[in-house]
Amino acid sequence: MKLGLQMGYWQKGPIPNMVGLAQEAENLGYDSVFTGEAYGSDALTPLTWIGAHTSKIRLGTSVMQISARTPVCAAMSALTLDHMSGGRLTLGIGVSGPQVVEGWYGQPFNRPLERTREWIDIFRQVIAREGPVTLEGKQYQLPLKGGMNLGKPLKSITHPLRSHIPVFLGAEGPKNVQLAADQFDGWLPMFVSPYRMDIYNESLKNKPDDFEIPVTMNVHVNDDLDAALLPTKWMLALYLGGMGAKNDNFHKNLMGRMGFADAAQEVQDLYMGGDVEKAVNAVPDALADEISLSGPKDRIKERIQDWKKSPVTSLIVGRKETAEESLDVVRFMAEVTL
Repeated sequence: MKLGLQMGYWQKGPIPNMVGLAQEAENLGYDSVFTGEAYGSDALTPLTWIGAHTSKIRLGTSVMQISARTPVCAAMSALTLDHMSGGRLTLGIGVSGPQVVEGWYGQPFNRPLERTREWIDIFRQVIAREGPVTLEGKQYQLPLKGGMNLGKPLKSITHPLRSHIPVFLGAEGPKNVQLAADQFDGWLPMFVSPYRMDIYNESLKNKPDDFEIPVTMNVHVNDDLDAALLPTKWMLALYLGGMGAKNDNFHKNLMGRMGFADAAQEVQDLYMGGDVEKAVNAVPDALADEISLSGPKDRIKERIQDWKKSPVTSLIVGRKETAEESLDVVRFMAEVTL
């Protein structure tokens, strides 16, 4: 089981001691560090800054939103950062959701599977650099059909450092997970339990042997288990009730497939009805417990063994509110895992 560090995206301002935290993780033997984006800070700029101050740790995005950049733009950024970091880049991508894609990027969200397939096709062509990039897709056309009709197929001026940069897909739905197994180098789950991985058996049946499954893991050390579970319950209430449309919430659908459909519906109803505290209390303890590492240190050590028996290949440790708390968790997880 490898360890990674999840920086995520900024809130009101930059992440405290971002570089120092990444350097400590590297010194402790962490395999990777990831950055994210939503509708504020971007994923690539902080990752580049971290890469400039480290030398060995893999650099990943979790996730970079595909509607934010054309596939060629993303490939240009990827090949540039891969060169600058000495071949340490792993790109994690995802479609985000309709509220962000249409509300923030002004892009249509329709047919996300089709868009993802075409996106990765173009990206792979750019990085392989075997010829001019072309695609006659429904979402992307290279060269563009229409316009001034002057476009021509082009090949990257810059030679990539590697002809294949690993790309992971952030996915929750069965078809998206299957797409990850079929066409990507790894899968970035959002909420996953080591005890319920069988719900993905069909989607993952064609994954290659070297397929990676890094799972972002919130670690809450507290001798009081109820108190330790509370942050995860707040987070789940937010995603079930405040992230996504009422009738089209990917997170709620996933909770249903995991066996918590009734509870997920109750949480959403309470949250959208304005009773956030009751929504948090309605989140099942079992659900919060299974998707996090919570409780006393000895209990967390035992639970890590269950993750090691699962198909998960890396635990990506989520940072905490303060730099000091983050360092404590990063060091603790290295002690009990590596």
